[in-house]
Amino acid sequence: MSFYNPYAFLVLFLLLVLVFIKGKNKSYEALFSPKMLKKIIIGRDQNRLNLVLLSLSFLFLIIALARPIIENKPITVSQSAVSLVVAFDISKSMMATDVYPNRFLFAKNKFNQLLLALQDEKVAAIAFSSKGFLISPLTSDYGTVKYLVDKLSLDSISVYGSLVSEALNATSKLLDGSKDKALLILTDGCDSDNFTDEIAMAKTNNIKVFIYAIGTKKGSAIDENGDVLKDENGDIVITKLNENIKKLAFGTGGAYLEYSPQNDDISKLLDVVREKSIEKKSSDVQITDNEELFYIPLALGFLFFMVAISGFRRKR
Repeated sequence: MSFYNPYAFLVLFLLLVLVFIKGKNKSYEALFSPKMLKKIIIGRDQNRLNLVLLSLSFLFLIIALARPIIENKPITVSQSAVSLVVAFDISKSMMATDVYPNRFLFAKNKFNQLLLALQDEKVAAIAFSSKGFLISPLTSDYGTVKYLVDKLSLDSISVYGSLVSEALNATSKLLDGSKDKALLILTDGCDSDNFTDEIAMAKTNNIKVFIYAIGTKKGSAIDENGDVLKDENGDIVITKLNENIKKLAFGTGGAYLEYSPQNDDISKLLDVVREKSIEKKSSDVQITDNEELFYIPLALGFLFFMVAISGFRRKR
């Protein structure tokens, strides 16, 4: 057994001072108020016993402050070095209903399934359209990330279009210093047919892009506040899945996967991310799992204190 805070025993000098004062004064009148005196003075022969009880209470409280522990053997664990940025396409086209209930809500549900499949990876979340927005920085606190993504809504988004370069810029900043950057984009394909510039940008910043495509080739109208979105001529806007974005995934050494109602498809894509990661695991880390024992002396100290001030031993 050892102690986390052995310096707490220095407080024992106060106990020695108390004993010294008791030796100089034969009564408690100089130490306690009259009200407390009635509780701790039981009789002429009980003064010494009460002092012993209070001293023991003080001693055990000091031991509790010192935090006694039983040291167990260190545990060696391997910590993953994979860091993943998940980007949500929040352009108006993500409100299309060809995927139930719509593309955006489907993306959020898939993200929650992704969090369940994560092990010790770190994840960050961003949103992008014609601009980029940070949802959550890189973290291992999956519960907090889930909460922030659940609160993400397109009701207040008024921008149109989607630029993948915004997601690439955010990923480069979030994973600055990492040799191996992974970006997973939940999107319907964005607006561009040519991703040459984005591929070059990703390669320059060592970013592998993984695409989870949400949408159908047939497409559908865009729901906007209970109505369908129309263009300037009054025609209903139909948005379809842009399969050209697979060029971005393959051109950066990533992977491309079209949506499915299966719950394990996103976890399979995560496995591909892990396989393509250069730094699959960092060096082993040793952690300690010591057993705390402070509650035992704390309980004993409280017990001796209650006995010392209680009146059940008082002579009648």
